[in-house]
Amino acid sequence: MDVFLVPVAEDRYELYCEDHGDQVTAPAAAPTGFARRAAQRFSEQIAEAEREGRRPKDETQPRSLGARIKARSLRWIAETIAEQRLLWHLRRETAARLVHPDDLTDAQARQLLRRTLTRHWERHRFWLAVDSVGGAGSLLLILLPGPNVIGYYFLFRIVGHYLSLRGARQGLSTTTWTLEPHKSLTTLRSVTGNAPADRAQVVDGVASTLHLEHLPAFFDRCATGQT
Repeated sequence: MDVFLVPVAEDRYELYCEDHGDQVTAPAAAPTGFARRAAQRFSEQIAEAEREGRRPKDETQPRSLGARIKARSLRWIAETIAEQRLLWHLRRETAARLVHPDDLTDAQARQLLRRTLTRHWERHRFWLAVDSVGGAGSLLLILLPGPNVIGYYFLFRIVGHYLSLRGARQGLSTTTWTLEPHKSLTTLRSVTGNAPADRAQVVDGVASTLHLEHLPAFFDRCATGQT
């Protein structure tokens, strides 16, 4: 597994990996029990969100209000998946390669890696506790007719935070990291303060060099403080 230490500001870094499309696997047989049904629902929701996320935004096919609301919700889920995908992958990895800017020493890059994973671990632990309380409260809505949309929302967040928590812990305690410097990542730091239009050519060039199709979108979100 390749993980990239991406400079998104003069003194701020984020971890990034490209989508492998296998973050959660739905069970082949019909699930039994609440936990397995929840896992299958989570997998189905992610698969649908990924399909919606790949749908062109300028698609002109008319949709009902409900369909537009659902599409917007699925796109939000797809963006959330993109932010947590690295940690979901990492929970199964015992060895990984960290590609970092070549103006950092291995010791500096390793320190930034641990600092970032620790920050993610603490954040997802906090939100797992918060959303678990909200999820428990949403069980009362089962008494109401219709689908429990709020319950599905909390289910998605609870499972997502749990998987992210496991990934961060795996990266901190079990994964063996091999470090590799790369000058292309160093180039990104010089454009972090530029407007998106002014830095687009540089970011696209780095993405092409590293074969990272979705890096430009990730970089723009992080550089504008949306993560």
